[in-house]
Amino acid sequence: MSSAVQVRFTQTPAPAQYKGNSQCYLTDAGMHIVLMEQEELLLRSIQKAGRKLDQLGITAIEPAGDGWTRDRQWALSQGFTDTKNTNTVVFQGESKAELEQINEVVRWSRELINLPSSEIYPESLCERVIEKLQQAAPNHIQARVVAGDQLLAEERFGIHTVGRASKRAPALLELDFNPTGDANAAVDFALIGKGITFDTGGYSIKSNEGMVAMKCDMGGAATVAGALLLAIRQGLNKRVSLLLCCAENMIDGTAYKNGDIITYKNGTTVEIVNTDAEGRIVLADGLLRAGELGAKRIIDAATLTGAAQVAVGTEYNALFAVDDDFATAALQAAKATAEPLWRLPLAHWHQENCPSAFADTANSKPIKGGGSGGASNASGFLLRFAPNKGQGWVHFDLAGAYQNNANGLWAAGATGLGIRNIAALLTSAG
Repeated sequence: MSSAVQVRFTQTPAPAQYKGNSQCYLTDAGMHIVLMEQEELLLRSIQKAGRKLDQLGITAIEPAGDGWTRDRQWALSQGFTDTKNTNTVVFQGESKAELEQINEVVRWSRELINLPSSEIYPESLCERVIEKLQQAAPNHIQARVVAGDQLLAEERFGIHTVGRASKRAPALLELDFNPTGDANAAVDFALIGKGITFDTGGYSIKSNEGMVAMKCDMGGAATVAGALLLAIRQGLNKRVSLLLCCAENMIDGTAYKNGDIITYKNGTTVEIVNTDAEGRIVLADGLLRAGELGAKRIIDAATLTGAAQVAVGTEYNALFAVDDDFATAALQAAKATAEPLWRLPLAHWHQENCPSAFADTANSKPIKGGGSGGASNASGFLLRFAPNKGQGWVHFDLAGAYQNNANGLWAAGATGLGIRNIAALLTSAG
């Protein structure tokens, strides 16, 4: 007999002593969650119930009784997951194997983000991702890491500029998943991840408070790597190029400075007005490489801007695109996986919103947070480097990827939000 605490649905309202917390309540028989008509609200209630069980020190739970769909069980798991990945959910029903698979992938991705930067630095991040994906598809994975001054030889000037002041060499991971058996097969997707393994802000240095959680700034890299791993486990049969743009944004006498100008491989010149707007600088190299590979569709993901969090909070991820059809597909995939995603404005004129007198563009505005519309302006910067004028490209600004502190829905640390969404986009897009 299982020792896990059972969690059941009920039509019975909470007893009077639970006033103010009427959607779930604990008895000797386990946790009871009161059903409600609106599924979105019920999923939040389920996740909150999982969070309460973790806060009580319970380490194992199991859904019991009727009504436990895949997404309801996953909501319970999200709330019950603790920062150190020690809790256990005993999944039930037809979705059991799928949920165990999702759980294993998300735990791996969350661990990458939660580990300190002494363990996760550019080359070690690349090595861990290669090892994990080769285990999943040993006959279909090839990978190379371009690191240090090799980046200069291959004209990946953005990644090298951001990372050159660190003792840990900056790196670009190029991982090719090709299950087709045809070495000349087209690349169906390029996945690009921001892999800033620690972000001081550079000379535009962050405050102590703002720097504490900056081991999470490689959350985009961990998210797209996790999404590819999950899609492979789910039978992905498309060729995908995974491009992780990795660096530590540190300070020494060689660090890049405000006023410096980067000339990218395509000739675009960028004036640095904020060294803390470094994510877009490294992603530009990834977008250029995706274009060189001829990728039909491109998805990038990054913990890019605080402005996205101001707009959507930390319970949604933000989506940007000028390709309406691809954006619609991303939103449909989000709905299919019950992952909150909200599209924010991006137009071609956003490319002009960070003007420079000395270069084609600045990397930001010299205003705290990039000024009004900062997340759209950052996306406009990326649009300059997206192939085909942004057709076939979507950008995820991962506002919900990391929680600085525990709250009513999440434990402190990485959430894994975005992994299922992007994996579903890989496996569903035609």
